[in-house]
Amino acid sequence: MSETGSEVEGLVTYDETAADQPTLARIAIAEFVGTMVLVLGGCGTAVLAGNAMGTLGVAIAFGLTVLCMAYAIGHISGCHINPAVTVGLWVTGKCETRLVPVYFIAQFLGGLLGALVIFGIASGNSAFDVASDEFAGGTFASNGWDAMDAPFTYNFVAMLIVEVVLTALFVAVVIGTTQKRFPLGFGGLAAGLMLTLVHLISIPVDNTSVNPARSFAVAVFRGDWAIKQVWAFIVFPIVGAVIAGVLWKVLAPEEN
Repeated sequence: MSETGSEVEGLVTYDETAADQPTLARIAIAEFVGTMVLVLGGCGTAVLAGNAMGTLGVAIAFGLTVLCMAYAIGHISGCHINPAVTVGLWVTGKCETRLVPVYFIAQFLGGLLGALVIFGIASGNSAFDVASDEFAGGTFASNGWDAMDAPFTYNFVAMLIVEVVLTALFVAVVIGTTQKRFPLGFGGLAAGLMLTLVHLISIPVDNTSVNPARSFAVAVFRGDWAIKQVWAFIVFPIVGAVIAGVLWKVLAPEEN
């Protein structure tokens, strides 16, 4: 999200009078709640219903949360709910530098709350163990690759490619929704469908991150290998976001 005059940019872009512009507090609260819902909706589906829903169900859950949140909070914060999206919009000049820390703090804290809610619900099952194969294959929806006893079969290089390339594509779509020629009102739909596609491709590889706040939140509760590997799911999505931002500055310089 950025404020240029009276324009708020993100998945939902609109014009307001200066008096109606969202305050820093409103932006932070919107991103906090939105990221909490993203983790609860996507990771919660994986942990609590993943065995029944499968890859398709989890992918749709992530896409639906972005779609719903875009129309719920997009007019307040632009609905980034993902540090990588914030970075991509910052690179293109659509998010002011002073706002970046506000987004980051709200997103990481909101993600942690979402993971805490999932942990609290799962703990109500007498069979629950954070490492149990009955709950998201023993990952607690964390991301990883086949090292440090993590339950994944794809290697580090495969994970790196997935996170950089798919984050770049997802963030590029989000940035594209802020362009002047993009049809108004369809940003949430485009981003939600793209995130669903990203998950369909990469859940089997590394459980799909493309979102540092989402990855950090569940890794804190899973612990062990998830904490040791979470750095990669902070660094590589950010790299992908920078690539997406640079790409858009080349494709549409007049709008950046």
